[in-house]
Amino acid sequence: MFHLAWPWMALLLPLPWILLRVRRAAEPVGPALYMPFAASVPAPTATATLSRGTLALLAAIWALLVLAAMRPQWLGHPLPVPTSGRQIMLAIDCSGSMATQDMGGASRLEVVQAVAGHFIDQRQGDQIGLILFGTRPYLQAPLTRDIATVHQFLDEAVVGIAGPQTAIGDAIGLAIKELRRREHAGGGSMRQSALILLTDGGNDAGVIPPLEAARLAAQTGLRIFTIGVGAAQEQSLFGYTTGNTDLDAGLLKKIASITGGEYFRATNPQALQAVYRKIDELEPTVGNKQWLRPAAEWFTWPLTLALILSVPAAWLMAERL
Repeated sequence: MFHLAWPWMALLLPLPWILLRVRRAAEPVGPALYMPFAASVPAPTATATLSRGTLALLAAIWALLVLAAMRPQWLGHPLPVPTSGRQIMLAIDCSGSMATQDMGGASRLEVVQAVAGHFIDQRQGDQIGLILFGTRPYLQAPLTRDIATVHQFLDEAVVGIAGPQTAIGDAIGLAIKELRRREHAGGGSMRQSALILLTDGGNDAGVIPPLEAARLAAQTGLRIFTIGVGAAQEQSLFGYTTGNTDLDAGLLKKIASITGGEYFRATNPQALQAVYRKIDELEPTVGNKQWLRPAAEWFTWPLTLALILSVPAAWLMAERL
């Protein structure tokens, strides 16, 4: 089907005629050279200088240029666009403890950024959102298919950007608020959504109790997958406990259980990669089918024809000079 992407460019068609009608003859300003014979020389005009054929050729060139500016296209038949319909919110803990380097010589946040970044890159067709939380949660990216931007925002996160403490309940509450806003805007049901909450500590800040937030998420159909990050606890030779001793695994398990999700423990980069692979294998929810009409640009044809006609037009105008 033939289609003009910018039909309003047709308003430029009468522009040359308008310029000819409104132009004014040049008037001398200040001293000028006087030539007695100048009055006997007829003043040239566009209609007297150019023949009708030349004017018609110039008009055709201008019409072709305007037609090219209108972006003629040929639209093909609608084609279905594959989409899984998954809506995934990532809630990443950026509290002070995420600077601990107990995961292969790198900080916990650096490992999370590397592995979660790869997870985001594999989400072609899905919608991804990003929440960074510490003492308070902040929405860095709403649900979007622009996964490159979400990945960039994740890479730019630094420890302590949201405060030194950990507000798990508030992070869940912010995710619910964002998903509800999108649902009311017609962006999909919350029952097609999942929240991946990644933290290395227990809830020690915020207004909303984590279990209360989890029950609210369960009522709306939002599943929460919780991931505990940090080295596993071990007993040293002197009786001291090493590893991540601040992680509240019991709380994370309850949050996942209430919402129908799962709890995972990531003690090193390899374990975290395995967690994301398992989440990736979850059966996606089929979303609304989307359609795309391929468009072939045809503006090059009138543009090329105008260029070809400009050669004889230039030759005819040179003959008149």
